Parts: sequence; C-alpha cells; structure tokens
Amino acid sequence: MRSRALDLRALDLRALDLRALDFVALESRARESAEVESREVQRCAGGRSIGAGKLVTAINLEIANPVRALIWMIGAMISICVMAIGARELAGHMQTPQILFIRSALGLLIISLLIARKPGVELFKTQRLKLHTVRNLFHFAGQYGWFLGIGLLPLSEVFALEFTVPIWTVIIAMLYLKEAITLRKVCALLLGAAGVLVILEVGLEAVQPMALVVLLAALCYAASHVATKGLANTEHPLTVLFYMCLIQLPVSALMSLNSWVTPALALWFWLIVVSVMALTGHYCITQAMRSADAGVVVTLDFLRLPLIALIGVVAYAEPFEISLLFGAGLMLLGNLINIYRPQRPLPSAAVVAE
Repeated sequence: MRSRALDLRALDLRALDLRALDFVALESRARESAEVESREVQRCAGGRSIGAGKLVTAINLEIANPVRALIWMIGAMISICVMAIGARELAGHMQTPQILFIRSALGLLIISLLIARKPGVELFKTQRLKLHTVRNLFHFAGQYGWFLGIGLLPLSEVFALEFTVPIWTVIIAMLYLKEAITLRKVCALLLGAAGVLVILEVGLEAVQPMALVVLLAALCYAASHVATKGLANTEHPLTVLFYMCLIQLPVSALMSLNSWVTPALALWFWLIVVSVMALTGHYCITQAMRSADAGVVVTLDFLRLPLIALIGVVAYAEPFEISLLFGAGLMLLGNLINIYRPQRPLPSAAVVAE
C-alpha cells in the first residue's frame, strides 16, 4: 500500500508547475518520514506484532540512495531545461496567453485520461472550488510571468530568480498560516534577500523591469504553493491538477482571443514538448525525493543553473554573469538552512531483535 501511495505522489500538486522546488512540500516530506520512522520504532518497543525483519526492511527503505537520486535529478534537469528551450522557441511566434491555453488543454486531456482509468468519478469532484480558484489564479499569474521572462531575459537569470520561490513561500506561510518565526527561517530570508540583490546587481546598474516581473511571478508561485498546502489535506493530487487545468483554460482562452494565431506544425512540436516535459520533470523530482533527503534534492536541483547557463551561451549566445551563481548560491544556502533537520538515530539491530 505504501508503494502504491508513493507512486501516486509522482503526479503531485506541482506537476505542471516546475519553476522551483516547493519548500513547504519538502518540509512536509521530511516530517512525514520522521513520523513513519517514529511509529515503527514505537510499535517495536511496545511489543506489538511486527517482525524484526520487517522493521529492518522498512527502515532500509528509508535510507537515502544518493546515486539513484542523482539519476532522477538528471532526468528532472533535462526535462526542465528542455521545457525552457521550448518556451523560448515558442516566445517569438506565439503570445504567452495562447501558449498557456494550449498547455492547459493538453494538460487537461492527459489528467482526464489518468483519472478515467480509475473507478468512479470521485476525483472529478471537489468541495473546495473557491480555494482551487484562488490557487490557480495565482499559479496562472506565475506561469505568465515566467514565460515572459524566458522570452526576454537570459535563461540563467530566470532560473536564478526562481530560487526565490521558497523564500516567498516562507514569508506567506508566516503571515497567513501563522507559522512560527524561527531562527532558521530568518537566516533563510536574509540570505535569500542578499542573493536577489546580488543577482539583480542592485546599485551597480538599473534593474531590468522584466527581472522584477520574474520576481513577481515567483511570489505568485509561492502563493499558489501555500494554497496547495491547504488543498493537500482533502484533495487528491489528480483532482488538484484537473481543476488547475480546468480553471486556467478559460482564463488563458479569453486573454488569447485578440492575439490568436494558428500554430505551425513545428510549433505544435514545441507545445507538446512543453506540456510533456512539465510532467516528466516533476515525476523525476518526486522519485528523487523518495531516494534521498530533501537537502540532497535541493542541492542537486541547484545544478539546473549552470546547465541552463551553458545552454543559453551555446544555443542563444547569451552572456553569463558569475554573480548569478553567487547570488543563487546564497539562496541555496538559505534554503538548506531552513529545511535542515538533525537525523534521528535509527534503532540498533539488538533493539530491533528484542
């Protein structure tokens, strides 16, 4: 049952949203793992019927496998970077609202087929339409800003600014979910702010307006993540994805009426690439999170930046500033400080045998 539940998470709440790792989800994943481990140990210590071999097997399943995580993260990095290339190729031929409309339509088709394979129609239903609507309006705004940035800014700068999503998520969670203000969170916020200032080179030259648009997009993504946290308690991941596509489809359709163009055959290729890579990228990230700690996944995800920078230099002759790596490194450090949790010692073999 647990394996089946973990497989279902492969289509998690951010399947079409890959612009950064969801900080709240990473924290939740770490807490869930600790709780599972604690329950197993308590069952063993309390003399309840659980064999030593089964407990050791359960604990071994939780042991990190950095090599497997690295393989999955390589798949995620390739997917995300290819999706960014697709967005760049589409930017010069189609307006952003139309790209988002077709992406939502293809996503709705894929998710509907997945839900149709399951018995009943319960996954098509929801009692929380209002929260779904709020979440997806913020998510749509985030996508819109990201696609604009991909078309007008160096790819490396857009990816670097994406690392602010966890920082914004922490701020919103503290303000609206009343989460506790801790020293770790304060350090993460300060390092994140410093990283943004370095990337934007504040004080050295005028800040590009489009860079501020990408920052606002990251803020909107963070707001959608906080709403996702509320939906996660009652909604199936496929239900959340279904309503994301369903709600964003008419919004993007209305915005694209005045600028609609019939996509050429080559553009359909990139439209499909963008939609599929969003799903495969998140699937790889989810599998990586099953194979290693959240800190390992966040660190490996940072490798997207030099990879997309290399693609930008080779494929699009984009300039690359070393300040991007330094600023993103500061944000990465802040993220790692916030999600770090001391490892609890596992029960020894002698204790398990008892």
